[in-house]
Amino acid sequence: MAGKIVRFLREYIIILSILVTLAGAFLTFMGVAWYWIKSLDTPALHFIYEMNSWNAFTLGFGLVILGIGIYYLYSFFKKRKFVMEELKTDKRSEFLKKRNKLEATVKHLPSKYQRMLTEKEDELNIK
Repeated sequence: MAGKIVRFLREYIIILSILVTLAGAFLTFMGVAWYWIKSLDTPALHFIYEMNSWNAFTLGFGLVILGIGIYYLYSFFKKRKFVMEELKTDKRSEFLKKRNKLEATVKHLPSKYQRMLTEKEDELNIK
């Protein structure tokens, strides 16, 4: 059961991290708007005023969620960039030097990158 959940999260990490980042940004905006724009009475911000004392928690929770979303986005793009750069090489010796790190990194990326690594190993006749 846990393997299926992890596999699902790994496949859709980019979409989920973008959604988490947007949710964090929205919650942070709600908290900041409540603290800085208390005097404005606009209909667009009516929901924020109804939450009144919960906005302090919303701000804190929003900052945490925003940080988590940004971390996962950064982590995904960093790993993706590393894998794509290493898969461009045509030299078997260079590929073999970084093979262990590549395999460990690909485990945390969607299955598309595992297939790309397998194709590259086949291309360079690595078993």
